[in-house]
Amino acid sequence: MKVEYVARHYELNDQVREFTENKLRKLDKFLQEPVDARVTLEVDKHRKRADLHLAHRFGVIQATEVTADMYDAINLAVDKAEKQARRSNKKFQTKRRRGERGSLPSWPVSVIDRESVASGKARVIKSSHLPIEYMSLEEAAEHLGESKNEFFVFRNLDTDQVNVLYRRRDDNYGLISPEL
Repeated sequence: MKVEYVARHYELNDQVREFTENKLRKLDKFLQEPVDARVTLEVDKHRKRADLHLAHRFGVIQATEVTADMYDAINLAVDKAEKQARRSNKKFQTKRRRGERGSLPSWPVSVIDRESVASGKARVIKSSHLPIEYMSLEEAAEHLGESKNEFFVFRNLDTDQVNVLYRRRDDNYGLISPEL
């Protein structure tokens, strides 16, 4: 990681450089090389400000923190950047995971005539296929809230299982998850 320092109204010493570089090493496991970091340290009256700008292979991460102590500002800014890097890395892995599987799997959905079931011979009225997308439970709830359908089929990102989210009669949502 290449680190560039900018100090405004602040005397930059080796202790601060070493502290910052030790903290930035936590981010190496989340960021893809090459990583260019710009650390801006600024003092304005009694406020100490630390700005981080990290450019890596898949994007840019920025974090800013203002406190009364420069070490605290650096520490908090690196924590913010680590959170962003974690989120970015998770998104990248999810996209990569989706890409390996090729096209999204789909389920056949059939609508059966009620009277034909009572007579013993089920007659299919309508047949279609539903794409099964990878998403979180919250995203599936948003999709179900926006649609006219009573259910939504998705593959849960957390459990990697196919789930069905359905609208109940009391306008709440129910979740059907397979038991292994």
